[in-house]
Amino acid sequence: MSSKEATEPLLQAEATGPLSGQIYARVVEAILRGDFGAQGKLPTESALAASYGVSRPTIREALSRLRSDGVIDSRRGAGSFVVRMPAAPVASLTPIRSLADVERYYAFRSCVEAGAAAEAAEFRNADDLQALQAAYDALNAAEERAGSAVEADVQFHLAIARCSHNPFFVATIETTVAPIRQFMELAHNAGDSRGPDRVHVTRMEHQAVVDAIVRRAPADAAEAIRTHILNAKQRIFEATRLA
Repeated sequence: MSSKEATEPLLQAEATGPLSGQIYARVVEAILRGDFGAQGKLPTESALAASYGVSRPTIREALSRLRSDGVIDSRRGAGSFVVRMPAAPVASLTPIRSLADVERYYAFRSCVEAGAAAEAAEFRNADDLQALQAAYDALNAAEERAGSAVEADVQFHLAIARCSHNPFFVATIETTVAPIRQFMELAHNAGDSRGPDRVHVTRMEHQAVVDAIVRRAPADAAEAIRTHILNAKQRIFEATRLA
């Protein structure tokens, strides 16, 4: 079997994503079709589980992602409601199916997030810095726990974009959360991804971005996030044995 034959099926499988990601996409499509009525109230977890033929924990994880993306809000005793229409169906995003697509995706992400980080350093205010620090602290705490840190990682990158006060950067990063999450999952699931050395390296990369934004140093912020993203790409290759 050639190297290309060995790598492409793996990437195609990962592009499909975990089951909760597939349910997330189907709920987004249902929201865009207006399936949940004028009030936008979602069915109960049990009803959704029965409708999609999956377990309640899978539904719960998909709903958690929808909340983190600001699409729904859950109220104790009342249920979950749509509070913001998704910008685009997840299914409309360009699929990532090959090693070449990984390279293209990270080239795109590097350009977008470097621009967002530069503007974040230039336009951030005191409230933005507080939110960014909170996202950074939450990510560090998640890295130290046994569970997944992927959601906290996504929220950290979104916090950087929001510091820019540029809705185009925010919208672009929000609508590429699915592939970002896909590749973060690969890296976080790698055998040594939670080793102390790896955690320390990624933490220092994140800290460099935060420091540059705090200092109002746009060029440094862009370079720090670009370095982090390119290193993340290399960690993906290591995690999937593609390097």
